[in-house]
Amino acid sequence: MALHYRTCPFCEATCGLEIETEGREVVSVRGDKDDVLSRGFICPKAHGLKQLHDDPDRLETPLVRRGSELVEASWDEAFEEIDRRLSPIITEHGKNSVAVYIGNPNAHNLSSLLYGPVWLRALGTQNIYTASTVDQMPKQVSAGLMFGTMLSVPVPDVDRTDHLLILGANPLVSNGSLLTAPDMRGRLRRIRERGGKVVVVDPRRTRTAEEADEHHFVRPGTDALLLAAMACTLVQEGLVDLGPLRGRVNGLEEVLALVEDFEPERVAPACSIDAAEIRRLARELASAPRAAVYARIGTCTQEFGTLASWLVDVLNVLTGNLDREGGAMFPLAAAGQRNASGAAGTGKGVRLGRWHSRVRGLAESYGELPVACLAEEIDTPGEGQVRALVTVAGNPVVSTPNAARLENAIEGLDFVLAVDLYVNETTRHADVILPAPEPLEKAHYDIALFQLAVRNVANYSPPVLESSQPPEWKTLLRLAGVIAGQGPDADIEALDDLVIATLVGREVADEASRVAGRDPADLIAELEPRRGPERILDFMLRVGPYGLTLEELESSPHGVDLGPHRPRLPEVLRTPSGMVELAPPAIVADVERLGAALARERNGGIVLIGRRQLRSNNSWMHNLPALVKGKPRCTLHIHPEDAARLGVADGDDARVSSSVGSIEVAVELTDAIMPGVVSIPHGWGHDAPGVRLDVARRHAGVNSNVLADESQVDPLSGNAVLNGIPVELAPVRAAITA
Repeated sequence: MALHYRTCPFCEATCGLEIETEGREVVSVRGDKDDVLSRGFICPKAHGLKQLHDDPDRLETPLVRRGSELVEASWDEAFEEIDRRLSPIITEHGKNSVAVYIGNPNAHNLSSLLYGPVWLRALGTQNIYTASTVDQMPKQVSAGLMFGTMLSVPVPDVDRTDHLLILGANPLVSNGSLLTAPDMRGRLRRIRERGGKVVVVDPRRTRTAEEADEHHFVRPGTDALLLAAMACTLVQEGLVDLGPLRGRVNGLEEVLALVEDFEPERVAPACSIDAAEIRRLARELASAPRAAVYARIGTCTQEFGTLASWLVDVLNVLTGNLDREGGAMFPLAAAGQRNASGAAGTGKGVRLGRWHSRVRGLAESYGELPVACLAEEIDTPGEGQVRALVTVAGNPVVSTPNAARLENAIEGLDFVLAVDLYVNETTRHADVILPAPEPLEKAHYDIALFQLAVRNVANYSPPVLESSQPPEWKTLLRLAGVIAGQGPDADIEALDDLVIATLVGREVADEASRVAGRDPADLIAELEPRRGPERILDFMLRVGPYGLTLEELESSPHGVDLGPHRPRLPEVLRTPSGMVELAPPAIVADVERLGAALARERNGGIVLIGRRQLRSNNSWMHNLPALVKGKPRCTLHIHPEDAARLGVADGDDARVSSSVGSIEVAVELTDAIMPGVVSIPHGWGHDAPGVRLDVARRHAGVNSNVLADESQVDPLSGNAVLNGIPVELAPVRAAITA
């Protein structure tokens, strides 16, 4: 028997695990009680690691399409096919003829985070799409414009706050999102135990709402109106107090004038929260000794996603709770954090809209285009049409809007390459699938998620098991070699040396770096004999704010506690002014659109929202029996009053239709959802022909993104509108009769 400690790779919580193995058998998975962040807490998803290891459907050998079938092939054969099929497309039609989709699991993958940019730079396409634009891009846009980098996202200091206002988030299920915080149930309970208050605003009475002091139903898509009305209350009642932020904020007067148009009495009918309650929420937020506003996916995936994300931090600023203990604070990660490198307190800020999509003209953000326009870039003929697609740990046929159109578009492509563990709804269309090692076969370090953690920690996990497959970083570099014209047998070691040399050279040239002016060769020699992602990570730790080494983390299997957050203004800022930009021009210009929403007629129709589930992480964990057992979870939640009015009964099937599609789904009555709203979890719909997911097919569910209209996006971020979709419902029996 052997005992291993590592970080769970399945969601943003980064829980520590204690894994017992015998040979290649995973005997048990338990919480690591000594983990510096999670202290023994785990959720049910962690037990999926063993079942993922044992899953007979998990790919371990490349697949290449021969005729109409995907058949096993050697790695050399797979890369020869990639070179034969993909290289001519690039040569004849240019690099923009290749689109790339990067899925959510890449955020938890050390190799993908460090080597993904390498092969993407080699490709040079502007048609890069990721799961960010069906998730958190509005928050990244607002944070970048206000603070100067895309991951300068203030996170609530939940361990020290006295008052936490949560909108459109369910952290008891997600364990935090853009908030890395294991055991959110325990953390929220401790707020209440020390005399604090937790308030939840959500169209559903979620598990988080049930733990809170109070819960308010809100009409989907109106969170920005509610937040603006709360800000208006602060202005009208003289409750604005920036505290230590005075003198560090640009645009304050402009914002104060903007929000005065959103009086609670005007906003209340639109958001379905009484004006008196809106004013009370604002007063209690302002009067709390330490408070924070936190909002997530429900506020991002709506038509005013960026405005809602911005107004969260406007409220944190106006109440003096930004960058203070118990408020919304900026983490300081040990490696990779842009707002901790270079000259402190100033920078270039962010540049958005550097290019636009060919068909609709949607703007780029942080190097990617909105995935809502991927289908049209494939199926619209003309100069620059996408002719090939590469997906990496992604399933856009299930995860993106108007999924039916995207699937039809993908079927018409000249070539599809996937790097994935499974033959899923998207990869079944691939011409080549390159498998990756399972999580237990590779090292783990959360470069991205530690930048959003509730406490500053660093935790490295070596591989638990040896792999018979090439390391993922070598696969990505070999792909870079093909794209760069070096053929299927590129010198991987030479490419890896080029990667580290480029990184070290850039750091040495930075006058603010702790290694400024050093000899790059000496620095690289200090990293020997490491290669691949461990070598890069070791260097990033050494030049990071704590000056750690990978050896130190290897000798601390439960992680290193770097302490609670501390105030970081103004050094955290990377705006050209060196100030918090409270009124970015692009955001200010969009406020007029928000105001126009107040004049809309509400006709009493039904709108659709999604929902988080504890044992599910998007679309890729439904083939693990432990995570799909029990009663069906892909159901339509509907309030009994709406069900009675529409003639649907508990357990029946209902047809749900939108402007772009329809699905049939089982009805589940609940008063935990507000009248006028229905909910279907996303990530399901596994019954497509050719999918090799035996367990998932037996628990197929339905794909709710068939109902999402790809033409509807938040204009500032390009994020798809997945919440507040107008739908019509009818019992299936009535639809058949008609």
